[in-house]
Amino acid sequence: MKVLVVGKGGREHALIWKIAQSPRVETIFAAPGSPGIAPLATCLDDLRLDKPASDRDGLLKEIDRLVDFVGRESIDLTVVGPEDPLSVGIVDRLEAAGHKVFGPSAAAARIESDKTFSKDLMVRLGIPTAEHRSFSDCNKAREHIRSTGAPVVIKASGLAAGKGVTVAATVDEALAAVDRIMDQSVFGEVGAQVVIEQFLEGEEASLFAITDGDDFVTLVTAQDHKPIGEGDTGPNTGGMGAYAPAPVMTPQLVGMAEDNVIRPVLAEMRRLGTPFRGLLYCGLIITDAGAMVIEFNCRFGDPEAQVVLPLLACDLVDLMEAAADGNISRLNGVPVGSGAAVCVVLASQGYPGTYDTGKVIEGLEYFTGRDDQLAFHSGTAMVGDAVATAGGRVLGVTALGEDIPTALRRAYEAVNEVSFEGAQYRRDIAHRAMARLGLPIAHGKS
Repeated sequence: MKVLVVGKGGREHALIWKIAQSPRVETIFAAPGSPGIAPLATCLDDLRLDKPASDRDGLLKEIDRLVDFVGRESIDLTVVGPEDPLSVGIVDRLEAAGHKVFGPSAAAARIESDKTFSKDLMVRLGIPTAEHRSFSDCNKAREHIRSTGAPVVIKASGLAAGKGVTVAATVDEALAAVDRIMDQSVFGEVGAQVVIEQFLEGEEASLFAITDGDDFVTLVTAQDHKPIGEGDTGPNTGGMGAYAPAPVMTPQLVGMAEDNVIRPVLAEMRRLGTPFRGLLYCGLIITDAGAMVIEFNCRFGDPEAQVVLPLLACDLVDLMEAAADGNISRLNGVPVGSGAAVCVVLASQGYPGTYDTGKVIEGLEYFTGRDDQLAFHSGTAMVGDAVATAGGRVLGVTALGEDIPTALRRAYEAVNEVSFEGAQYRRDIAHRAMARLGLPIAHGKS
């Protein structure tokens, strides 16, 4: 069969890496793809499906071109990686043309693209989540902050590439976040409305469900590291590393989340006439009061995909087709391999602020032929004959091991083999898991 994956980042590289292991797949295309993806798939550089949702007209034109390509090439399954094309209706257009696709409709993707919709849904269903208010008037938002105090969480209501969230320790920080999002429009139209949430204290974890809208199967749990700095300090990023499984997510907590979060959400989306098919990402926080939902996403996390997919001990294509065909009920759970996976993200100097690109990456040959140490390309491009940086997050260096300490050691060993000018990375990935074991939490070069 022929498979097309939409996207170019580390998540899409991991998806294609896993899809390529399916004995059913003969040909893989990527739109637009990356230098890391190129050895595994034909990259369609001229299909710019990496445009942001804010460029709606431009993105829709590219989607129309993609639909034509899918028809011409008789693609059997299209897999959509990023949230932006999902939010503007790529699945709707492909399905209307009679093509099979893994991902939610634009209406269902609102569970991520519209935080106000998502929070209201949780409140309506009685799903534990942070208390919140939504504002489209910046002055009223400021009044609310001054009256409630800090700490508080400020979120752009729309899609902001994982960087639209500020955890403000003080009122001044919260007011500054509102200024950036609403007055300065640093995220464009997606910041026309903000969600101001109660700050929750606890350990975060991610739970993923592949669903056909009625039934679902859950995958191994993971834990992301959003802040740029060690000790979870500094501004939020798209994710500086991840590990799986997440020890905080006990089987009991997973079962409770399946029954009290995933099932009612899927039922409500059906009731609204917008069934959710594809990958439902549940961002959870384990507080003293129990598990609560921070957010929902409508696609695989990045970099969580880089640690979840290597631990999947079955054919990913079978799972995705079952979701697209409405046959999840025929599956009896998802087999997960033993062991653990850790991903350390190497980012450009200055990220998540402004950064330079075009820095040549050295040492990528280290990963050739290895199956327990991998380099997923998040933001790379060819400059002449060399692979160079082309984004804020550049590489997701992932390693496997029989347990988290072993996978962690292998990940940082691999990080030490690759370099580019100005590279930055966190040296405390998986620090919570290591602290549970009473082991050192700092790794990598000093």
